Amino acid sequence: MNFVHSAPGTDNHPVVVTRVSDTQWHAVEDDLTVGRGVASRRPGGRLFVSIDAWHGAVFDRIADAMQADLPTPLYTVVDEADHDSRSAWERAGFATARREWGYLVPTDPQITGLGSVRPPSGVTIVPAGEAEEGPLRALDRLIRGEIEATVGWRTMPAEVLPHPAGTTVVDPSKYAVARHVDEYVGLVRVAPLTRQPRIGLIAVRSDRHRRGIARTLLTHALGSLHRSGTASAWAEVNESNAAATALFESIGARRAASTLELVRH
Repeated sequence: MNFVHSAPGTDNHPVVVTRVSDTQWHAVEDDLTVGRGVASRRPGGRLFVSIDAWHGAVFDRIADAMQADLPTPLYTVVDEADHDSRSAWERAGFATARREWGYLVPTDPQITGLGSVRPPSGVTIVPAGEAEEGPLRALDRLIRGEIEATVGWRTMPAEVLPHPAGTTVVDPSKYAVARHVDEYVGLVRVAPLTRQPRIGLIAVRSDRHRRGIARTLLTHALGSLHRSGTASAWAEVNESNAAATALFESIGARRAASTLELVRH
């Protein structure tokens, strides 16, 4: 069923906002599409919304329509440097919930100082594409459960990975793993994007924290990128994650952007 919201437009033409599906809204003015809104449910159940519109007035019409049709809380993500977008969402009643720092991470060990890092006793690195899939998935579920039971998965970098329900390891070939004796105890995922590889996740079992395993995984990941000719990688870190912030800044990573997650209750 379509739901229609009509309001004055930008040049004396009415803007008609129509819910064209469960997750999409279109704004039409004088037979032209002048804006779109999209809703998507992230892993974990939170509902995120986005709006693409040239004019602030059209943005506001779409935001009003989506909020009338959707349950709260609603979330969205904006570049902190994009003041127009942030202001538009604040007009719609959204407020900042958290911030992510975007880091530009060098890969050269002479810059990072990681060239002399050695794995902790008994720890070896299983390179990307060589980890056993069953134990890798089990480790991923364990780590996610530990994070959810403490700070909550919502505090992790805002990533949207298409995957079947209940599946969190989409492509095992992107994961390198830290193994202690015969157990997987930590992992790092690197997405080999064309412009700049992205360190999507680095995590260690809670009972193996503070042993240098995360630094060893990062050393391996950045070393592999450096040997392939890649000068830098990208990583996002929640500003409240003091350990991750300290780790990246200790190797010369530079804050190059910040992203805000906004929420409307």
